[in-house]
Amino acid sequence: MADHESGGAWRPDAAPAADESAGQAAPLTKQDFEALARFRFGIRRYLRFSEEVVRDHGLTPQQYQLLLTLKGFPGREWATVRELADRFQLRHHSVVELVNRAQGDGLVEREAHPADGRAVRVVLTPIGQQILARLSTLHRDELRRMEGALVLPAWHDGPDGNAGPPAQG
Repeated sequence: MADHESGGAWRPDAAPAADESAGQAAPLTKQDFEALARFRFGIRRYLRFSEEVVRDHGLTPQQYQLLLTLKGFPGREWATVRELADRFQLRHHSVVELVNRAQGDGLVEREAHPADGRAVRVVLTPIGQQILARLSTLHRDELRRMEGALVLPAWHDGPDGNAGPPAQG
């Protein structure tokens, strides 16, 4: 399931991001680089914690992500495979494989979609809900411990070196 990343290396001749090409971005300061590095380190620390605790409970990180995505889906607690593929930024067949494995482990089940005969709903089983509740409590507690490490960087791109106004979008 590695199709969530392009796998390509950074190229100096690659097209710039939309806001870079507008020429409006000020160069980053040393403080900006330190803040980005600190934030990236915090993200990686959290992800490593998550991977370890999830595996210690017998799940893969992808299975935990599936359970969390279903429970946290906006407005409902189920999703179609197509919606899951969009959320995971994976191909449809990769999500089908993930759902198949999770269903085989008793974590999720498929139900008929009442409004669309071509689609199926993926829902948590009671076992999946129990495991998710336990793991999510551990994740919440870790995030509370890491509160200072996962603060978005304050940019120093204003005319006086301080954070400038929020970007217009």
